[in-house]
Amino acid sequence: MGRNLDPKCKQERREGVKLYLKGEKSYSSKNPLVKRDYPPGMHGPQLAKSRSRLSGYGKQLREKQKAKKMYRLLEKQFKNYYLQASRLSGNTTENLLRLLEQRLDNVVYRLGFAVSRDTARQIVNHGHIFVDGKKVVTPSYQVKVGQEISVKPSLLNKPYWQTQQQRLAKYEVTGWLSLKPGEFSGCVVSQLKKDDLAVPFDPTLIIEFYSR
Repeated sequence: MGRNLDPKCKQERREGVKLYLKGEKSYSSKNPLVKRDYPPGMHGPQLAKSRSRLSGYGKQLREKQKAKKMYRLLEKQFKNYYLQASRLSGNTTENLLRLLEQRLDNVVYRLGFAVSRDTARQIVNHGHIFVDGKKVVTPSYQVKVGQEISVKPSLLNKPYWQTQQQRLAKYEVTGWLSLKPGEFSGCVVSQLKKDDLAVPFDPTLIIEFYSR
């Protein structure tokens, strides 16, 4: 099955939570989810009432769908992350969250170099991002603790990066990352823990879904 091409706001309304797919609009009062907090379609208001009556399987499925849409992954890709997390030592829930969060496109987004994960993926694909001084064009690249993420120096005078300068000066990163906004560089400073990050889905239910 191909990538979901439905409008991003429609995808958020289907899940009933903000997945931050629309960049700055996700944080504004103009986000359709603020005005219409029910699923899309003529039966949306009725479907909103049924959310609270989901079965255990239904709740697990919806949490998986939220995470897939948020990280912009297909089912096969997402399941492979679960399988990889289950083979690693330690807590499978934390392992899954760490694998998803330490994707290069997500780290670029978390550092504030892009306003959405789709934009971050495009930036990586176009060769704008260096890891430890070397160009990496693979969005799924797993960033390790201590690695430095930076923007290609020759691109910093381009209009896009010039417009990001002011935004980055006020941007706050999560605790497992550090940012040098003036230098357009950042670093993964520690291993991500489950409690380090508030995500709009329950990763424990995702593990239960795949463990059936």
